[in-house]
Amino acid sequence: MLTLHGKIVAITGASGGIGEATARLLAQRGAAVVLSARRSERIDAIAQDIREQGGRAATCVVDVTKAEDLRRLVSTAIDRFGRIDVLVNNAGIAPISPLADLDTEGWSAMIDVNLRGTLNGIAAALPAFREQGSGHLVSIVSVAGLTVSPSMAVYAATKNAVRTVHEGLRKESTDGVVRTTAISPGYIRTDLADSMADPHVREQTRKNMDAMGIPPAAVARAVAFAIEQPADVEIGEINVRPTVQA
Repeated sequence: MLTLHGKIVAITGASGGIGEATARLLAQRGAAVVLSARRSERIDAIAQDIREQGGRAATCVVDVTKAEDLRRLVSTAIDRFGRIDVLVNNAGIAPISPLADLDTEGWSAMIDVNLRGTLNGIAAALPAFREQGSGHLVSIVSVAGLTVSPSMAVYAATKNAVRTVHEGLRKESTDGVVRTTAISPGYIRTDLADSMADPHVREQTRKNMDAMGIPPAAVARAVAFAIEQPADVEIGEINVRPTVQA
């Protein structure tokens, strides 16, 4: 039977939404989790709740745009639990708006968090994975990159860049040491819309989430499925969307 017992998993953006749901589910299934985010009080509360339910959890305050914070996250996992088996790159923002709005600050922020944050995670985790002889990189991407919609050009570009990096890493890792999985959610009921700059886009996104969004636990189950596979099986990409989403 496939199991997560003994797995050590670090998760970015774990203060809510998909990250929180993933931490809770993996801990329930026997993994030790290290929750990271900028909001220390939130991840500390979630970790405490996990421990009270019999799980193993630690925390690390992380801003994914800072490479040293990701290195500290990997070190925290190793110091607390002896190794790091999986890094879930989940932190992301979506201050989306039409290109004509020229929101260059929003563009830069998405590049820094969505793309550079993932690269910082890879740079921090790969040396540990190589030293251990195994490791798994999971990144939360988006179906927005599969069909680009108005106002989502830069957001989709950052997510597609992550998808490309994953494929490159996969092809560089056919020695069996490092596995990669890119998971692309559709409408998931999270607070992602809060980061959207354009008020009309933000309101429409919230309406779509309310109308068709599925729980973050749906994505968490996909993460669990990917990382519980035996070492000779790699789940390269998973799309998770509501059945009613076009």
